[in-house]
Amino acid sequence: MKAFFEVLEQLYRKVLLGATLENDSHDYIFYLNPAFLDQDCSTTTSSDCSNILDVQGKHQPSSVNLATPSVAPVCLQRHFQMNSTREIMLLQLTVIKVMMTRILSVETELHAKEKYRDIIKILLKSSDIDSKLTCMFQNSDKLLSHMAAKCLALLLYFQLKEKITLSNSWISFCQKNLSEYSESDKVVHCLWMLTFVIKEIFKDTCSQKTEILKQFLTPFDTIFEVFYNSLFSQHFENHQDTSKLINSLICFLELLELLIASRIHLKLHFTCQRMLFLKPSCVFDVITWPIQAFVKRKFIIFIKKCLLCKVGEDLCRGSVPTFMAPDHPLDVDLLALADAVLQAVDLGFLRTLSVYGKPSCFGGDEVQPGCECVPGPDHVILRAASLLIIRSLEIKFQNGASANEMKVDLQRFMSELLTFLKPHLQPSLRSHNLCEWLSRVFIEQDDDMLEAAKTAMGIYLKLTRECEATESLTQEKEMWNHHTHENGYNPHCIFLFLLKNIGFDSTVLLDFLISSETCFLEYFVRYLKLLQKDWDNFFSICKYFDITESKDNVNICCCISSLVQDRSSNQTEPSSLAVLGNHRDAHAWVSWASEASSEPLNHAVMSEEAQATLQANSLSPQRTSQSLVDYETSDDSEEESTDQRLANSRLTSLHQEAMKKIQDTIGTSRDKKELSLESQSRSLVPKESNTPFSVDCDIGPNNIASKVGISYRTVKCFEELQGAIYRLQKKNLFPYNPTALLKLLKHIETIYNRSMTPL
Repeated sequence: MKAFFEVLEQLYRKVLLGATLENDSHDYIFYLNPAFLDQDCSTTTSSDCSNILDVQGKHQPSSVNLATPSVAPVCLQRHFQMNSTREIMLLQLTVIKVMMTRILSVETELHAKEKYRDIIKILLKSSDIDSKLTCMFQNSDKLLSHMAAKCLALLLYFQLKEKITLSNSWISFCQKNLSEYSESDKVVHCLWMLTFVIKEIFKDTCSQKTEILKQFLTPFDTIFEVFYNSLFSQHFENHQDTSKLINSLICFLELLELLIASRIHLKLHFTCQRMLFLKPSCVFDVITWPIQAFVKRKFIIFIKKCLLCKVGEDLCRGSVPTFMAPDHPLDVDLLALADAVLQAVDLGFLRTLSVYGKPSCFGGDEVQPGCECVPGPDHVILRAASLLIIRSLEIKFQNGASANEMKVDLQRFMSELLTFLKPHLQPSLRSHNLCEWLSRVFIEQDDDMLEAAKTAMGIYLKLTRECEATESLTQEKEMWNHHTHENGYNPHCIFLFLLKNIGFDSTVLLDFLISSETCFLEYFVRYLKLLQKDWDNFFSICKYFDITESKDNVNICCCISSLVQDRSSNQTEPSSLAVLGNHRDAHAWVSWASEASSEPLNHAVMSEEAQATLQANSLSPQRTSQSLVDYETSDDSEEESTDQRLANSRLTSLHQEAMKKIQDTIGTSRDKKELSLESQSRSLVPKESNTPFSVDCDIGPNNIASKVGISYRTVKCFEELQGAIYRLQKKNLFPYNPTALLKLLKHIETIYNRSMTPL
């Protein structure tokens, strides 16, 4: 046995290094053939071990001399033989696994790879290794069981690649154990091996992986559906040992994700790939079970990835295409899943979610003695639930619905979502602008945040097209504008909150544009196109942001409304964002605010002056944007500095003019403390016509906030982004052609400059 082990060990070292084997292939089969893998090691007797070694000794190749074990009393040899037998079994499995890995590796030398392939083919033909390994992974020894399952999975994948017919014994074994759910470990082993093989097919770079997967799934298409119904019909409360059920759920969920991914990315069409879409309620039932929070989290994330068509992305080699070819059957199934999500929300799905729990950390969820556990919500659940709802709404709206139906659904489900989110967001959402919810919920997850922003904009554009076709009156458009803010999906507010969160840093936007891990490019291009058409609405919202920021992010309407209500019980306070539709609406809101009380507005003016001074310092022309380009020479650096100064000159002139007016305003306010309400109103929004409510009234260049406020900082950020993209493109460092994007950014700058130029 010792000599046998030593030969195996030498073989293992050679294969591990990828060395070419010199002997005849059949000689190695003797050492790799698992002659005793069908026996449970824990019950193997000493006589069994001796018989095994005798058989191997009689059939060993003549070129190899194996020493036979010395005769000794059975009572002294039994423990040693059992341990030695186990070690040999493990080493045999390890050599097979490493040899299979070497065959599949592109780094293995061709001649050595051919030798390994020949050995494995002979092993498959000369011994019933599939059946032996199938028996082996039912062993009570967990390590042996795991190694046998892994070896069998690799051999199955090898047979698929080499177009060798799969073992009937293994297929029958899986079909039998998956025909109905049982608490046996065999179910988990079958699911694990099926999942492993499909993962290997996904990771393969060959062009025939679709045909390989089709061959593999064909025997299991019907049986998967049977197991789906059996597993999800279980009653969690009736199971004494719930760990086996949880293991089966997790393993099957992973397999289900791969089946759906193969439909999306490999364009296969099996019934088993549609199980979730045909019977989605089964999966939602699991989330309502009294089961551990991590299981619910996995299921919610799984449904989210299905709705976003993101399943299996981590397994696809290379970049996943942003735009996929139309797939009508898949669209129908996604609509069915979206309807199931919205129906579950109607039935109180959000109220069943366990948002609070132990924090999930790399080191576990147990808090050490003496350490404080900071309570807080599970933001993974909050993000997933939010995306579930808004993505489901978008899918439903894309598949045909009237404008009124969409408005009703949007108001109902967004109200449900915001009610669910508000208790978990600290500090709480400000009622004057509910669009902030998106940036607050997704602040820690860039990819989900951008998916949510893109989805919200998709809903907005769909409703806008429908409303433009049916509504023409100004009053109806103002109501529609109010609807976007009230339900938290106005794209301008969402984008401005995103910019505020990143500090208007163009380098962050550049990182997003270069990264292939988010959908920012698609979202950004769509938003810039919207911004070109909807500049007036954007500018009005920027005015509102400037005014609210002037009181250190505290809405001045809250202060004013109490004073207004004290003066007249019949007068009601208008919603602060309901009147924002164009420049005229911004005038109306500020005029109303100025008439309400002079004291809060005085404070607002002074706060705005102070804020403008701070913004002026941060936007000083001496501030240069951080470059992402490594310069080859100092001349390049000087050239960039010159280009940057020239590029900044247009906005800098406006900035300097604004600074002068700020200083003049501050000096005047010190001398004139008793400023009239009318002059205060003009200091915020200058009047260019006889009435502030004139439709033709526009915000002129004398407005301080329009030059150093949100709109200025946004355009400044875009201009810096233009410069960075241009420099990278000039060095051939930008990953794609940005010409169209640069044109959009340039056009936005032109629109801004035109709006700032006096008529």
